[in-house]
Amino acid sequence: MLSNIFKIQQNKKNFQQVLPAHMVTAVMLLDQNLIIQYLNPAAEAILVKSLNTLYNQSIEDVFRSTSIKKSRFDQLLSSGQEFNDCDVTIEFIDQSQITVELTASSIEFNHSPHILLEFKQIDQQKQISAEAFQHQQWESARDLIRGLAHEIKNPLGGLRGAAQLLDNDLVGEQQEYTAMIIEQADRLTNLVDRLLGPNQLPKIAKKNIHIVLEKVNQLVNFNNPKGIKLCRDYDPSIPDIEFDEDKIQQAILNIVNNAIQAIDSENTIYLKTRIASNQIINGKRIKLGVQISIIDDGPGIPSDIQSTLFYPMVSGRSDGTGLGLSICQTLIQQHQGKLLCTSRPGKTEFSILLPIHGENT
Repeated sequence: MLSNIFKIQQNKKNFQQVLPAHMVTAVMLLDQNLIIQYLNPAAEAILVKSLNTLYNQSIEDVFRSTSIKKSRFDQLLSSGQEFNDCDVTIEFIDQSQITVELTASSIEFNHSPHILLEFKQIDQQKQISAEAFQHQQWESARDLIRGLAHEIKNPLGGLRGAAQLLDNDLVGEQQEYTAMIIEQADRLTNLVDRLLGPNQLPKIAKKNIHIVLEKVNQLVNFNNPKGIKLCRDYDPSIPDIEFDEDKIQQAILNIVNNAIQAIDSENTIYLKTRIASNQIINGKRIKLGVQISIIDDGPGIPSDIQSTLFYPMVSGRSDGTGLGLSICQTLIQQHQGKLLCTSRPGKTEFSILLPIHGENT
């Protein structure tokens, strides 16, 4: 009987030591002063730091801020009542952020109250949901704009034709008025054509994506009055992929030019390529793709327009038309890819993800 009790206690101790290391959920143990006492490997992976590095550090030295107020931890220690939150934003000292599901409970450890935090990163799930919603909204906005554009374009053609016929019957100064009508009709027609976006199917060929990036780098260096530095960080292992060189160049150049207009001469733009695996594009998982990142260390994009950045007629500049990024989105969509943006002060990153078609079948 005593031997059975001993085995049970020994097994319990062994399980307590082994199980946290194999949990998918991140586990963090804090003392009553919110000092880190333990992290399991899942927590180390999320925090990108080891227990040896973070042991005996305050979470305030690790997290710049969280959406959980300190008073809730104080209440937890005093009452022992655990709490759950399915949408907690954690911001690190370097200003990067993650979103987690969090459970906080009070436990007794070494005869003193401690806080056990269990959290699971949910950024990918949130991103997939947000992308699906934004894509649906973007398509709805695009269809609405296209419908309006067609309705405007038809009477514009009649207006211009009538002005030309009238111009034939007029002489002298009166022709200036018809010339103005024709000129403004042409200007509006050009604007409507831009609203309609690219209407030609891409001419697909298998090429190295770095050829396009080098052309963009060359074009920018030819016309760079601010003297902004472009740094290139390419992955040479990326295979040739299928794309329309002109359309992808147009999209990347548009994004780079937007960055140049938004930042100052002391800032830098980075052109970066990497292999991306197991990504979701418009609800479909791709095994392998190419990620092209255009990153700048400027002031960032205003938060109030970030969710609608790719909609037509949305711009962060007073003199912007709001068509450039919408056109970029259309060009990337034509390649079954996706265009994303994350921005905060000090770092704005546009990411173009293109599938490697032969690897996703």
